[in-house]
Amino acid sequence: MELLIEPNGHARCVYGEAIDLTQLGTLTVRRGSHVEPDNHGQWTCDLSPVSGPTLGPFPSRSQALAAEVTWLSEHWLMPPS
Repeated sequence: MELLIEPNGHARCVYGEAIDLTQLGTLTVRRGSHVEPDNHGQWTCDLSPVSGPTLGPFPSRSQALAAEVTWLSEHWLMPPS
């Protein structure tokens, strides 16, 4: 799990259960994307909640979830330049 701690003390990550995040303090959890099936049985990943693109379609939900984590790690978890 990648954890970005900002200069103001706020931390952000792609939520997982690898560590107990409540040990860091009060949590605010918000959705980073919507992974949903389409009418053709394909899966898309809509990253608009974090001002990102829509990825896909993917043949499986697991592929869409992997693309979601990759995009969030490369674009949303990067420290400000």
